[in-house]
Amino acid sequence: MLLNQHLNTQPLINLKPAPTPFEMKPIFRISWLVCAMTLVAVVGRSATRKISLSELEDKIAGAWTGQMVGNIYGLPFENKFIDQPGNQADWPYGYTKNLDKLAQYGGAFSDDDTDIEYMYLILMEKYGIEPTYGQLREGWMHHIRDRVWLANRAALGLMHHGFTPPFTGRREINPHWYQIDPQLINEILGYTAPGMALYSAGKSAWAARITSDDWAISPTVHYGAMYSLAFFERDPRKLVESALAYLPANDRYAATVRDMLALYDKYPDDWTKARQQMARKYYVDEPEMTKTIWNANLNGACGILSLLYGKGDLQLTMDLGCAMGFDADNQTATIGGLLGVICGASALPKALTMPVEGWTKPFNDRYINITRHDLPDASIEDMIRRTVAQAVAVVKAKGGKLSGNTLTINTDARFDAPLEFCIGPMPRLERGVATDYSFSCSANEMHRWSVASGSLPEGLTLTGNGRLTGAPARAGKYDVTLALSDGQRRIERDFQLLVRTPNLAPSADSVLANVRTVNKDVLYKLWITFGHPMYADHVEVIRDGALNGPGSVFYSLAAAADIPKVDYFGYSWSEPKRIDMIAFHTGCMEEFGGWLSSLWIQYRDEQGRWKDVGGFTSTPALPQSDNIFIQPHFVEFVLEFAPVTTTAIRIVGDTKIQEHWNKATKGTSAFTSITELSVYEAIR
Repeated sequence: MLLNQHLNTQPLINLKPAPTPFEMKPIFRISWLVCAMTLVAVVGRSATRKISLSELEDKIAGAWTGQMVGNIYGLPFENKFIDQPGNQADWPYGYTKNLDKLAQYGGAFSDDDTDIEYMYLILMEKYGIEPTYGQLREGWMHHIRDRVWLANRAALGLMHHGFTPPFTGRREINPHWYQIDPQLINEILGYTAPGMALYSAGKSAWAARITSDDWAISPTVHYGAMYSLAFFERDPRKLVESALAYLPANDRYAATVRDMLALYDKYPDDWTKARQQMARKYYVDEPEMTKTIWNANLNGACGILSLLYGKGDLQLTMDLGCAMGFDADNQTATIGGLLGVICGASALPKALTMPVEGWTKPFNDRYINITRHDLPDASIEDMIRRTVAQAVAVVKAKGGKLSGNTLTINTDARFDAPLEFCIGPMPRLERGVATDYSFSCSANEMHRWSVASGSLPEGLTLTGNGRLTGAPARAGKYDVTLALSDGQRRIERDFQLLVRTPNLAPSADSVLANVRTVNKDVLYKLWITFGHPMYADHVEVIRDGALNGPGSVFYSLAAAADIPKVDYFGYSWSEPKRIDMIAFHTGCMEEFGGWLSSLWIQYRDEQGRWKDVGGFTSTPALPQSDNIFIQPHFVEFVLEFAPVTTTAIRIVGDTKIQEHWNKATKGTSAFTSITELSVYEAIR
């Protein structure tokens, strides 16, 4: 009765997504396109599969329950085993300290390996089976207020800055693009597409770009395909091998998966040797810029080894997932859910699904939200029924049908991303300087762009594929409305293009700063999350034109910080300049600091005294809070004010002090992260 009620869903939205000035490298984008166009022939599947509603529900129940098992089982081992794996003599690990927590809450409790997927279920119910990037952004900003890290936190900060996916995952502005994050949150896209691996792979790739880019989306795509295929395949190894067809042949992660298969074949009875070689290749010898314990490729490899050596046994697979180490709870949640689909909830061991005495249903049929704003606690059985309803809706919308208790699936279905404008960094236009900027991204690069109203700056042209080229002739602000069409529908959006005067910073006689050289002894003792090549030695980099990448970020870290700390950055010239605009470009933020809690602008008057410029506007607006979870990496704030004539100008700000970290960092949590400070003469 309840299942049938949930199947009566509202009309579905079937749209398509978004623009990117910089996204994947062209070769990678083309590889994904060719891969998608040839998959049906490569995989050689029949066009339809059938599954009963009762089996579908059992497998989706297994997905939710298995994820909860893996997340809560693995949580005590998160980041615990790095240099060496866990000890097999300690197996089974059990729920350890989380057993008391399960009893305390009277059910499963939320964590970042299940709660965003629960949020995605709610957003699918609200907007339809294919929410837009814009709708997912609104969901993120409303429901996610804290307890996200790395690429997820970076994406959230960029959302609050005004950007939408896929910009929020783009490697140029999300410096954690290569981390594990999308593997935590996208499994629901696979188990709402039963037997539709091509659709699931495409949708997983699209969703993974919310937080990630390039090869870091590939584990999510691979898992998405495996989840979809697992409705009809019980052998974990066959799943791993079959899902490789949904990755480009030259993909980094595809090569990693093949490497894991070879290691398993070489050491079929010794997982520790396989783990040792895997860790050396993908952690110890990983390039410095992407070497972290949360690397997507590394942790994806851990999950594959756990699947292979676990041989379909949930308990064994959970212990292997923990012992493989690194971000253990992520891989145990992902592969736990996958085994749940393979086996179905009815076959999962009660010792893992009902670990508290007196429970008669998996996790006491309770999912308790302790992590996300405005997400209700839920009955797990109700979550399962609601997810089944979404899966049926996906199948029906993509060429399948429901006849009685049997669901017929179109296994050749493809994912077409919703049609929408997406917002990211606007082009940096300078009078007389050639530009080559693309409004489009991988999701809408096939669509047609045009100018609907207004005028582009003189000297610039917009091509049909969304590329802006030429050299603007005059500085100023230009309002223009662009149109985007997929051949059936047309949408419009207003943009304002800023053409700047030449940047005065490179011609300055000196850079002004209270800290000129980063103290790397201090830096490397802190809990930094970026590769060492990211950090610059000297403040001079704030005018070298490099907005991101190796050596681009200056941290104002000295030997010790006197708190509260005020930082300043600016320039001086031998001849007066008439200035009305400064552009402040942030660097990468750490959990313990890097951003300003206040900002003002000063100039040197004729008597050599520093004076405030008075009021100024910021585009976009400066963050409305100094909360860590809304601070954006690698973004620009354009600060405009009444013109001043001066020989020196600077920005000044109070650095945010993270009390949680201040004792651990001995006061060094007060610092500024900056990549560039540009200064512009007023238009005469």
